[in-house]
Amino acid sequence: MKVLFAAALASAAMLSGNAYAAEEDFLKSIEGNWTGGGKVLRKLGGENVSVTCNMKSDAQASSFSMDGSCRALVVVTRGFNAKVKTSGNSYSGTYVGVSGKPSTLSGSRKGNTINLNVTWANEMYGDRKATMTIQKVGNDGLRIRTIDRDPSSGKSIVTTHLDLRRS
Repeated sequence: MKVLFAAALASAAMLSGNAYAAEEDFLKSIEGNWTGGGKVLRKLGGENVSVTCNMKSDAQASSFSMDGSCRALVVVTRGFNAKVKTSGNSYSGTYVGVSGKPSTLSGSRKGNTINLNVTWANEMYGDRKATMTIQKVGNDGLRIRTIDRDPSSGKSIVTTHLDLRRS
């Protein structure tokens, strides 16, 4: 019985180490300088605004950060940043966007996509909840999306869609 328990413990430690290495490898793969653009919804029922963006992502063994800015209409520039830690494939951290106040992030990774629940610091689009995905697309692409729910219709609405390329 002790041998079986020791074997189970060793197997669990190896699996845990492999999960840690897998997360570290994934985080390192999204590290770098990124440029691109996409669309941002300014208000529910409004038009999407085209933006161009620059972002730098730094990664450590169990965390990553993103710092960037997006420009719309040649005159309006907004910064954003995220700081996220991982424990196994669970992710948690903060995101600071337009409000300038930290919003909380929590979620996990499945394949090439980190799926995060967002709790906004202030009410946005009629509530304080949304989802954010950070998806690695091929070797040199990164897609970031935020999705909110329209409180009147209950439908999901993409409020931010950015396609970035490694620069």
